[in-house]
Amino acid sequence: MTGRIITIAQQKGGSGKTTLAVNLAVAFLRAGRSVAVLDTDPQGSLGRWFMTRAEHMDGAPGLEFSTASAWGVDWECRKLSENHDLVIVDTPPKADSDLRPALRASDLVLVPVASSHVDLWATEGVLDLARREGRPVRVVLNRTRSGTRLGLEVAEKAAELDAELARTVLANRVVYAETLGNGRGVQEAARKGPAAQEIAALAEEIAAVLED
Repeated sequence: MTGRIITIAQQKGGSGKTTLAVNLAVAFLRAGRSVAVLDTDPQGSLGRWFMTRAEHMDGAPGLEFSTASAWGVDWECRKLSENHDLVIVDTPPKADSDLRPALRASDLVLVPVASSHVDLWATEGVLDLARREGRPVRVVLNRTRSGTRLGLEVAEKAAELDAELARTVLANRVVYAETLGNGRGVQEAARKGPAAQEIAALAEEIAAVLED
């Protein structure tokens, strides 16, 4: 049985795609799954995280890393999924034909939406492409600010999208940026903190979706 492929996509940059990718990868690792991460973004943030992780862990990062351009995504995903339970794909901030191969290869598409109307507007193009490829989608509210009018408005508008909204919400926490820069996930740095609990809950939710 081949592994499942999760593609993380969002048209707007700065939405937290890489942060979501690395923390889900770590969460699934900690749950006993074998994981590979695939960076298709020329900016290479996921690759930088992986190399930092490998350096800090004496060359034993615990997961496999690969890169691919748009045309090579399908091949690389199939190759990685033959030997791993999960393949997590980080994509460039765009919603065009270059994104389609990653969407087409995926079993689930995650669309992070930071707490702003601009991020929310940017989801429309990605959701449209995912629908055309017939792929299930979960919108993940990210960097939320509880108790603010903006946070409430974005959450309400996100619920109106023509896509499933993940039950788990990720708050705007400094620990996400701190651990990313150290090549780790929040569960490895603050195992009992609220960020670790958020990621654990989201990973469980996603695993349940993939098993349906």
